[in-house]
Amino acid sequence: MVDRLDEVDKRILYRLVRDARNTSAPTVADEVNVSAGTIRNRIDQLESDGVIRGYHAHVDYERAEGRLTNLVVGTARIDERERLAKQIAEVPGVVNVRQLMCGTGNIHVTTVGEDAQELSRVTRDVSEVGLEVEDEHLLQHEEHRPYHAFGPEGRREGQSIADFMSLSGGAEVVEVSVARGAEIDGLTLREANERGLVAPEVLVVSVERDERILTPKGNTEIRADDLVTLFARGGLSEETVAAFRGD
Repeated sequence: MVDRLDEVDKRILYRLVRDARNTSAPTVADEVNVSAGTIRNRIDQLESDGVIRGYHAHVDYERAEGRLTNLVVGTARIDERERLAKQIAEVPGVVNVRQLMCGTGNIHVTTVGEDAQELSRVTRDVSEVGLEVEDEHLLQHEEHRPYHAFGPEGRREGQSIADFMSLSGGAEVVEVSVARGAEIDGLTLREANERGLVAPEVLVVSVERDERILTPKGNTEIRADDLVTLFARGGLSEETVAAFRGD
C-alpha cells in the first residue's frame, strides 16, 4: 500500500532523515506552522503506517577501531530473493541488505570486519545461505542526505503549508495550516462565512488541533496552528486559501 503524504508529513521525514537526534517536535512545528502536538501525532502515525521504519546511527566503522566495510553483490532467484535477504541479514558481520529490482546482482550486502580475513569469512557465510556472489568492493566512504523534494527548498521562510489534491470534475481537497494572524484566526466558522472568508460551497471537512481531530460546526473557532481540511466541488479560490495562510 502506498501512503499519501501531505506537506507536513514530508517535512517531518526530511528533518528526521537529516538529523533525527537533534530534531524535536517544536522545531518542526515552528517551521511548518502547526502545533508540536500535531507533529508528535503525525510521527506516531508515520511509524504506525511503516513509513518510518526505525531510527539508526550512521556509523563510520573505519573510525571504530579501523574496521573494514565491504559491499558484496550477489544474485538470487526472483522467487527466493526476499527469503534469502532475510536470512542473510541474520549472518554475523552483515549490517545491511538491499534487494534490487533486477535480474543479476539483485542483492547488495554490506558487511563489516576487523580485517580481510574476517570479511572473507562473512562473504563465505553469506554464500552458504544460497546467494550467488558476483563481486565484492571495499567501501571507502558513504554519504546520507534527506530527499530534497520533502525539504523547504523553494518555500519562503515561515510560510504556511497547503497541500492540494485535485479530484475528478474539478473538485479539490486542500489541507492548510492556519497562520498566526491570518484573517480567519480566532473566528468561528459561522463568522468566517458571514465575512465571506469561507464561501457557502466550501466544506470544512476537519480541524486537526494538537492530537485531536475536531468535527467542524458553526461555532467551531479556527485557531493558529490548526490543520484544516477543505473541500470544494468547483475548486478552491486563492482568496479562500489565503484567509487561512495569511498570505
